[in-house]
Amino acid sequence: MTPAAEYQVRLEARRQALAAHTQASARLSAARFATGLAGVFVFWFTFVHHGASPFWMLAPIAVFLVLARYHERTLRALDRARRGQHYYLRALARLDGSWQQFGETGARFLDPHHPYAASLDLFGPGSLFQLLSSARTLAGEQTLARWLLSPAAPAEIAARQQAVSDLRPRLDLREEMFLLGDDIRAGVHPDALARWGAAAPVLPGRAVRLAAFVLPALTLAGLALWALNGSRILFLISASAQALLAFRLRPLVHHVLESLDAPARELQLIAALLRRIESEPFDAPLLSGLSARFAAQPSRHIHRLARFVEFAAQAHNAFFAPIAATLLWNLHFAWAIEAWRDAHGASIARWLEALGEFEALSSLAVYAAGRPADPFPELREGPPLYDGENLAHPLLPPDRAVPNSLRLSSAEPLIIVSGSNMSGKSTLLRTIGVNAVLAFAGAPVRASRLTLTPFALGASIRVVDSLQEGSSRFFAEITQLRRLVDLARGPVPLLFLLDEILSGTNSHDRRIGAAAILRGLLRLGAAGLVTTHDLALTRIAEAVEPPGLNLHFEDHLEQGRIVFDYRIRPGVVAKSNALALMRSIGLDVDVAAPL
Repeated sequence: MTPAAEYQVRLEARRQALAAHTQASARLSAARFATGLAGVFVFWFTFVHHGASPFWMLAPIAVFLVLARYHERTLRALDRARRGQHYYLRALARLDGSWQQFGETGARFLDPHHPYAASLDLFGPGSLFQLLSSARTLAGEQTLARWLLSPAAPAEIAARQQAVSDLRPRLDLREEMFLLGDDIRAGVHPDALARWGAAAPVLPGRAVRLAAFVLPALTLAGLALWALNGSRILFLISASAQALLAFRLRPLVHHVLESLDAPARELQLIAALLRRIESEPFDAPLLSGLSARFAAQPSRHIHRLARFVEFAAQAHNAFFAPIAATLLWNLHFAWAIEAWRDAHGASIARWLEALGEFEALSSLAVYAAGRPADPFPELREGPPLYDGENLAHPLLPPDRAVPNSLRLSSAEPLIIVSGSNMSGKSTLLRTIGVNAVLAFAGAPVRASRLTLTPFALGASIRVVDSLQEGSSRFFAEITQLRRLVDLARGPVPLLFLLDEILSGTNSHDRRIGAAAILRGLLRLGAAGLVTTHDLALTRIAEAVEPPGLNLHFEDHLEQGRIVFDYRIRPGVVAKSNALALMRSIGLDVDVAAPL
């Protein structure tokens, strides 16, 4: 069964469950309403009409409570069915190209000065991150973003590939993790929570804590004596001492509770996710290593911490507040939280790091499961090599993504791609770059085959001027090119992708500048592609050492329309479509007019 067929079958099952639970919820709501009316009638008949024993009131109350319990279960099942439906709608959307309406875009991870993130559409609406991410926690999103921004070493890539292969068939596990907890994104910032775990305690020690137990007991005893024989002295003394203690410690208690009040629900979600991972056996060494970090059952400890926060919040209940004040409720739970932090705080960073890594691997597995034909790339050591067969852009639907094959090597490290406007040059660069990002993150690639060596990646494709920084497009481009030259001086060869290089200056300076930049990059051991519609730049392929290769895209007119096939071909393009494009949108272009 294909992934699309399996997702469709499961989606239909969730829809049927949703309809059944919706009907059951409506019936239970009606039954509860009818029971309430019956209770009103029994109340009138018993206490107003005096026609029956008051014990008859127990019947509608008992029925109402039973119905309420079943209704609560039905509502939970209804919510799970609704979220299960959403899960498979998104799974199908990843396959048919409509996934842009779902999920987090990761726009906050976009660094405009990163060597390739903006050019390759890694973050933002319709980005690679939005396609890949199925993380429920901020730790998972951060880990996935870091993997996309920083190529891993070959050994780490191989370990991730094994882990993704292990997770790929576990559809039930991925669905269950999506359904766990509330339907929220966990907003617990891993670094902030780790700092909280490492912080020193602020509440005083044993003597004051003993007083916090003794004083409420004396206050209650004094209250009992007052009720029994009218003696108020014990109550007044103990209550005054207790109030003074609560007043003196109130800022510290508030500090302890406030630091964890907001993330309480997210902590419950993290505990639920960890509990599910702890119960799953894995074969891949990387996943087994992550499971080993959970050997101490962090889910149980985090759940206990979240419960402390929830219990402390009960002090805000208007009915319970007087009792909470009498028992020094908040103070005791603040101490419980600090005791928890003393025992487990140092482990928080390790737990969240492991959870984030697992969620990043699971995101890659979701992507891989929907594309069973996409292979894992082969990573090799040695001279620079990028050898791809039938490469296609992962962000394009399969019916629109036109595959192309190419090879970069130390013998032919430069390819210059010429072609008309809109012919596919920029998309080719992004195809090469995004597949490299997937490869270095540990994911399958959209290709029949891809073999490559470790690269530092750099791209100058989407370059814009900056009003805030006072820079023109040309200055922004040469600044980006300088970053890439600096990157090429590093220990790993650079894979560069340059779109319409130096298009912001005149033809003379462009040819000289482009040739100088490319010669410099090749001397540093870099390899890459350059696109241009300026045919004069295609001669650079013959002027560099080792010589480069010229490829091109073509187009043709059909019934007055320009048609592209997006296939690369050997050599330099023989014609331009600029004037035809101008005429196609209604601009009057007279080639015979004097200049």
